Amino acid sequence: MAEYTFREVIAQAMSEEMRKDESIYLMGEEVAEYNGAYKASKGMLDEFGPKRVIDTPIAELGFTGISVGAAMNGNRPIVEFMTFNFSLVGIDQIINNAAKIRQMSGGQWNCPIVFRGPTASAGQLGATHSQAFENWFANCPGLKVVVPSNPYDAKGLLKTAIQDNDPVIFMESEQMYGDKMEIPEEEYYLPIGKADIKREGKDVTLVSFGKIMKLALQAAEDMEKEGISVEVIDLRTVRPLDFDTILTSVKKTNRLVILEEAWPFGSVSSEITYMVQQKAFDYLDAPIKRITTPDAPAPYSAALFAEWFPKLEKVKEEIKKAMYVK
Repeated sequence: MAEYTFREVIAQAMSEEMRKDESIYLMGEEVAEYNGAYKASKGMLDEFGPKRVIDTPIAELGFTGISVGAAMNGNRPIVEFMTFNFSLVGIDQIINNAAKIRQMSGGQWNCPIVFRGPTASAGQLGATHSQAFENWFANCPGLKVVVPSNPYDAKGLLKTAIQDNDPVIFMESEQMYGDKMEIPEEEYYLPIGKADIKREGKDVTLVSFGKIMKLALQAAEDMEKEGISVEVIDLRTVRPLDFDTILTSVKKTNRLVILEEAWPFGSVSSEITYMVQQKAFDYLDAPIKRITTPDAPAPYSAALFAEWFPKLEKVKEEIKKAMYVK
């Protein structure tokens, strides 16, 4: 075991897979000469050269389309968006081409491609750079959506995503790139579509994913001091979504709280809520609670942003409500 940062394991995962398969390449803005906008491709240009680590113009629609065509013709591109906010410029290529070509061609073509980069907020970056689009992409059949919360998960899931024969949306966070964790020296893969129980508990189930998992784990630790045992589930992927792990936990704890950094309408938490009430209604001893951002764009003001982003105290308050504890 050795300690690595989130950005380092992203580079490791891509490099390990590129050494095995020459059809894999990385393209995006500043991924080569600058070693990545967040240094998540550091050293890769030196190892693989400019034909496999490709700096692109600021033209997401163009390089997204190029990568989809390349994937249909036998390559396995990795496309980095500087943030997923910028993927909206190329979203037509993702939704109307990458996600649908296998079905529309009757299985004659597949599209093995990974679209990766940071999602959601990263402090005072303004409304157009602070959006969480996990539920947008998860709403589209044909796409897999991965949102890791720590370096270990990120490496194993990214390696699996690169080997997948269908398009994968791999969503990171600018605020996690410096996170450190011990990583095994031997190669490993993690399955897409399998949630992970980060903390066992018996009183209430808390479900989350991505960087806000830190808030979930802190809330669970604080609640333990108050005599409430919280089981924390990290979804890891939101498409496919591991409902079985959630349902098994809810049938044990009889209560559910969902924490998500996204707008409330049509969110991942909305889908989880529906599925739990549909398949585990008789096990619930309290209404399902959820914590999201407000139904408004992210503010730039530091004071307003602090109010907009989900708070630790709010998470603990909703857990207590689910327990009927004041």
